[in-house]
Amino acid sequence: MRDFTLYKYGELLAALQQAGYAFLSFEEYLTISPLPDRFVILRHDIDKRAERALCIAEIEKRVSAHASYYFRCVPESNKQNVIRQIAAMGFEIGYHYEDLSLCNGDMRETVRHFGQWLAYFRRFYQVKTICMHGSPRLKQDNRDLWKMVDYRAYGIIGEPYFDTDFSDVVYLTDTGRRWDGYRVSVRDKIPQYQEEWTKKGWVYNSTDDIINAIKNNMLPSRIMMTTHPQRWTANVFAWLYEALRQSAANIIKRVLIMCK
Repeated sequence: MRDFTLYKYGELLAALQQAGYAFLSFEEYLTISPLPDRFVILRHDIDKRAERALCIAEIEKRVSAHASYYFRCVPESNKQNVIRQIAAMGFEIGYHYEDLSLCNGDMRETVRHFGQWLAYFRRFYQVKTICMHGSPRLKQDNRDLWKMVDYRAYGIIGEPYFDTDFSDVVYLTDTGRRWDGYRVSVRDKIPQYQEEWTKKGWVYNSTDDIINAIKNNMLPSRIMMTTHPQRWTANVFAWLYEALRQSAANIIKRVLIMCK
């Protein structure tokens, strides 16, 4: 069967649930003590096509999963009706920030921009966590903002790339429309631990690879799993478009990585 369909995502959640994994939002990961022995932090980066995040949320709601949804401030992500509906389902809403890129590296304007948009998203949910948008084609790393200011001054308790204990939690992301997309990712990766995870066999290409690892009790017990909902669709034509678009994007990313 085709990968990156809504059916396949539901199958993945069912396998995790049957194997005894708890589903946590990132906010819960930071605040619950003690943590469950087995858990998956479900993180969704809403880069574009925000309406597809609703389909993911509905699947998660059916299995009583908790998850975090990070929205950008740009129009293709910032859809108020979608944000309201997902918040009403009980999911965490966070800010998928890219202020440094949008402000062309102007630090003073970046700080102003971040505060403005954080206040905006707090109209829908009392945002406690934020997450960097990679902006792979731009030179700025949006995380560099925190070299100048402290996000905790805004009442933020965590940012996944800074506040996840990756010595304990394995990171899986569908970046590149594959689960081993760290090879073509500019910023959405954890390079200091990837070699160790690879040696242990915790590398998966397809969603079926992950499901098979779950069924064989070979998946790590603590995971952060990041998806980009625009990649997951039941529509054949939308699925094909996303597959072709991502293939082209991966070529560009490889060039960017080689030129660094």
